[in-house]
Amino acid sequence: MKKKFILKIFEAFSIERWNDLVRPFEIIEMDKHAEKCVVAYIIAKYEESLGAKIDWEWLIYASLFDLLRKIQLCDIKAPVQTLIKNEYPEEYKKLNQWVLERYEKLIDDRDLFESFKSYQENLSQYKGRGDDLELTVRIFRAAHKYSTLRELEMLTPVNEIERLEGIRKELNADLQEYLNLRGLQLLITKQKPFEFLMRIEQLRFQTRWNQTPRVPKTSVLGHCFFVAVITLLLGRECGISMCSKRIYNNFFSGLFHDLPESATRDIISPVKNATDGLPEIVKNIEDQIVQKELVPLMEPFYRDEILYWTSDEFSNRAVFDGCVISLSFDELNAKFNEDKFNPVDGKMVRAADHLSALLEAHLSIQHGITSKQLENGRKNLLKGYEKGSKINGIDVRQIFDDFIMED
Repeated sequence: MKKKFILKIFEAFSIERWNDLVRPFEIIEMDKHAEKCVVAYIIAKYEESLGAKIDWEWLIYASLFDLLRKIQLCDIKAPVQTLIKNEYPEEYKKLNQWVLERYEKLIDDRDLFESFKSYQENLSQYKGRGDDLELTVRIFRAAHKYSTLRELEMLTPVNEIERLEGIRKELNADLQEYLNLRGLQLLITKQKPFEFLMRIEQLRFQTRWNQTPRVPKTSVLGHCFFVAVITLLLGRECGISMCSKRIYNNFFSGLFHDLPESATRDIISPVKNATDGLPEIVKNIEDQIVQKELVPLMEPFYRDEILYWTSDEFSNRAVFDGCVISLSFDELNAKFNEDKFNPVDGKMVRAADHLSALLEAHLSIQHGITSKQLENGRKNLLKGYEKGSKINGIDVRQIFDDFIMED
């Protein structure tokens, strides 16, 4: 993975949203995309339960590509972009081309870049290209609009009605064309999936490394989305052609890996490891709280897979004869790299989690905001990976060393 590309993605932790309004908490671009991805998952699972087919791989990559686009165009407000698109279509095409040019030298993976290029060129042209894709695109766009509406609802208590009324009317009008989506109906009317989303949103208010000053601050929810993206990219680096279910499991395992913290809050590693038995105790308590507080908020048609992602989340595993089995990377590739085995690279998710933590510590230190906690955190993360050893086909230590090496 190219260092400059990952650092570009990390910039989304520094992009503020709604900065022309009173904000009760920091509203950050990475967090918006994380919540949008969760909303898209919920809506898509309802459609899937009703018999529809979802193009999950398109949805996953669209989540990444939309973030890349937003990072580059963050200075142009969405309504202005819409006006350019509608009234100056040729300039809009040039703007999209400009975005691609900014990333061409950052993305060494040519297949990934070509997919991004296709996404950019077809932003308004997905109709008529197959029911599965058309539905998936509608779900993604509905999730985008609804996650923006949620931000507006959170801003409402501290802003005068007059400041928000026009935005609210526009968002509600935009959502009208997606109201046939069952999941969206239930979210808007604040039914069961809304309660589940509310719990996940608590991760948006929880700051990582909360015991030390740090720049930029990162929320648990934003961190989860970053881990999902890094896991996706690591999967492309490992040299294995992964089955669709494995790509799906890896990405959403990253997205939901800290879900228990919506109930327990973020317990930092030094505290978790204060005694030999504490990590296991904390994990058991997290599992109990998930069963008691979160499972009742999940629908049966996605509950089991979320529990699969969050239980023993950092182990390589698959399902065989109805049982979850732990596997080496070689076993996963040789015998279980098929959709029917529900494979997941948990160790790759862990490596992505650690890379995210390393960047959070290292970049703050580079910015001049440092502490013993950050320095010890960076040191301990490096200690965890021996030089030359590989995790699921990836030389993680080499990647870590690349990031902390001065340019």
